[in-house]
Amino acid sequence: MTVSEFIWHRLREWGLNRVYGYPGDGVGGLDLALEKAVGEGFEYVQVRHEEMAAFMATAHAKFTGEVGLCYATSGPGATHLITGLYDAKMDHVPVVAIVGQQARTAIGAHYQQELDLQNTFKDVASEFVATAMVPSQVRHLIDRAVRIAQSKRCVTVVIVPNDLQLMSYSDPPVAHGATHTGVGYPDIAKVPEPDGLRKAAAVLNQGKKVAMLVGAGALHATDEVIAVADALGAGIAKSLLGKAAVPDTLPNVTGSLGLLGTKPSWTMMQECDTLLMVGSAFPYSEFLPKPGSARAVQIDIDGGNLSLRYPTEVNLLGDSKATLAALLPLLERKQDRSFQQRLETEIAEWWQTLEKRALHGASPLNPQRLFYELSPRLPENAVITADSGSVANWYARDLKIRRGMKCSLSGGLASLGAGTPYALAAKMAFPERTVIACMGDGAMQMNGINVMITIGKYWRQWPSPNLIVLVLNNQDLNQVTWEERVQLGAGKTESTQAIPDFPYHKYAELLGLKGIYVDHPDQVGAAWDEALRADRPVILEARTDPNVPPLPPHITAKDARNFLTGLVSEPELGSVLKNSATEVLSSVKSFLPGHG
Repeated sequence: MTVSEFIWHRLREWGLNRVYGYPGDGVGGLDLALEKAVGEGFEYVQVRHEEMAAFMATAHAKFTGEVGLCYATSGPGATHLITGLYDAKMDHVPVVAIVGQQARTAIGAHYQQELDLQNTFKDVASEFVATAMVPSQVRHLIDRAVRIAQSKRCVTVVIVPNDLQLMSYSDPPVAHGATHTGVGYPDIAKVPEPDGLRKAAAVLNQGKKVAMLVGAGALHATDEVIAVADALGAGIAKSLLGKAAVPDTLPNVTGSLGLLGTKPSWTMMQECDTLLMVGSAFPYSEFLPKPGSARAVQIDIDGGNLSLRYPTEVNLLGDSKATLAALLPLLERKQDRSFQQRLETEIAEWWQTLEKRALHGASPLNPQRLFYELSPRLPENAVITADSGSVANWYARDLKIRRGMKCSLSGGLASLGAGTPYALAAKMAFPERTVIACMGDGAMQMNGINVMITIGKYWRQWPSPNLIVLVLNNQDLNQVTWEERVQLGAGKTESTQAIPDFPYHKYAELLGLKGIYVDHPDQVGAAWDEALRADRPVILEARTDPNVPPLPPHITAKDARNFLTGLVSEPELGSVLKNSATEVLSSVKSFLPGHG
């Protein structure tokens, strides 16, 4: 085998059978070998831009639990990967990137497309980045890249100069200076020591008002989370990345936490006396209990996340599912269920509030209506992705996720433009499932239009064609516009926030896909029905009102002052005032004294 043939062969031995990438002369040998590997059953997804390859590899890791794989050529191909790789790094998912480089004899000569890739990747792949220099080195570089990515849930990078790619591969010699690695994922210690579990149980058993916060680390621990919450009489809040950890149909699930979160989650965190955090590095401390007001226990597989956002009293290093299962027999079932029951009442009222908000009129269409109509129509086992921006508010709050569904977005990085590459990766991993991407028009113009071409290339190979891209077309970079209004005390700055119109539904038809357009609330339900039964992927374009406010769960005096101050320079004053008043009045109880 050549070195390149060996690389794809070795990755398949590790169980990595799909790579997202784009060719180039810096990976010429890898391109040739990949063609051969595809003929032997390996799957190659050709993207339109290397950033999409990295986003797709990240999404693959999130949705499957496997290591994601991407590759790119030297120079600009390598640098294009970086944003998507940071998405993986910040959300702690395993991704391996194979990257080309100029010939070894050219390194240091300021050659075309020669970059110092070792230093370029040293932050995003801080756990492992290495350059192959001889054929007998390649085995241990691939082995270490995959093993470290999997065991540390991180990004790793292997750089392969293009002249080396075409050389004959040879195993390392049995000699001083050589190393011999093997294939095999390590078993990870999953359960903390018994003494730690007893200490955690003691804290939780003494609590009268217990709150739980679960994140992406609890996605595989649904039964255990539900059982522990039942024993503790607790409510369950979710980080954005943990949205699918427990179904929203349960009466004690308060929903998302944070600026994009719900009023019940805010209430629970303000009133609890005990907090149990499971598999979450939720970043916004201001939405957690005030330090000292609640005792806290945290479970995480990564010790670096423990006691990071809140001063937790007991820290358990372990897998969420195994740790909760070990903790459950030590918990005393609480007899006083009044805290949980009060939360359940507020949760039921909150869903009624969201329904009222979704049914409000807007010009021409209330964006919340799209999500309100979608929730009851979501197919079993659907996969939902969302982009950053105001669309993430409606995704976080208005969609009721049921058991068996998967959903995700760019969390820690919160990158615009990740929703469509996430959706394509989900469809490649689960081609029989319905996949829905929730996009704003800013994200769609940034990356979405690009990815639709790739969807057009591959959709005919899927057993089910159901992939729907919802685009909220409001010609506004909406989330930042509202941040200007509420956080900066200014009106909308037209020069930075207004974006051009684009016929997204007609673009779908140019690609041989289906386009649907709605601009009236009475059309929304029928449009979703049409999209869900379509015989090909769909762009569902909704002409929405940019001035429907994504209200936070708690309005501070500072936010209110900033908003009123900014009205002086607001170019869309009438619409902003009308929609804001309508939204606030529909949830007036939430903002009265005594309600936060």
